[in-house]
Amino acid sequence: MKIGIGIPNPVPNTPGSLILDWAKRAEVAGFSGLVTIDRIAYPSYDSLTTLTAAAAATERISLMTNILLAPIYTPVLLAKTAASIDQLSQGRFSLGLAAGGRPDDYEITGRDFHTRGRDFDNGLEVMHKVWRGEALAENSWPASPTPTQDQRVPILFGGTSRQTIGRIVKWGAGWTAGGAQAAQSGPFADGVRTAWSEAGRIGEPRLATLAYFSLGDDAEEPSRQYLLDYYNIIGDFASRIAESALRSVSQLQEAARAFEDAGFTELYFDPTVASLDQVDRLADAVL
Repeated sequence: MKIGIGIPNPVPNTPGSLILDWAKRAEVAGFSGLVTIDRIAYPSYDSLTTLTAAAAATERISLMTNILLAPIYTPVLLAKTAASIDQLSQGRFSLGLAAGGRPDDYEITGRDFHTRGRDFDNGLEVMHKVWRGEALAENSWPASPTPTQDQRVPILFGGTSRQTIGRIVKWGAGWTAGGAQAAQSGPFADGVRTAWSEAGRIGEPRLATLAYFSLGDDAEEPSRQYLLDYYNIIGDFASRIAESALRSVSQLQEAARAFEDAGFTELYFDPTVASLDQVDRLADAVL
């Protein structure tokens, strides 16, 4: 199982220079990948911009949005941007995509929250046409560079619905589980593998997941306060998320073993404190 690390792009008041230093240090430390968390109605750094900068600052480490709220973006521009990052990073970029569940992200962008599933599916059709180089208007040029891998940018889909399974087997490279524990997400991962095989897909799906972390007594309270703020829209359940973050070496190592035993191929520890020493502390604990 590959072990990556999140970028603290949603942690409030994170300097832009720290994000670049974080990407460089994560690569030197030996993490397999960098991921972002995406929100619109929050003072976070844009995921696509962040990963473009990370691509320029690194050479080896993989890059993924985990996850991007796809229906909020117009599909042609999302496809064009994704293909551009794919080429600029020399094929290191993947899209983690989902419809999302927060109405405020849709409200402030003028998108329809209630049709997001249908918009998502229609957008996927358009995106793949763009990546194949098909003209979308009469006498027009293709809208984006050609991606480096099989005329598509790899997509991992988030969600736990029947529609998610359908998107994975039709369009996807795999599934990304979000922040659930291995015991909760493992059965759905088994279902993804079964559907993948039954659909005649070659090889095995990528199965990714993330887990919030902080390390050190000095990081515990800032970590908790960030998670309470980020998830305040869901009320009392925010406290459960804030308390469930992994905050010791033993918890991190136990989580890694559990996800590997559940068959996950990629685990990303997502930071809740934007301090560079968190990269080093995590590397010492799990690499």
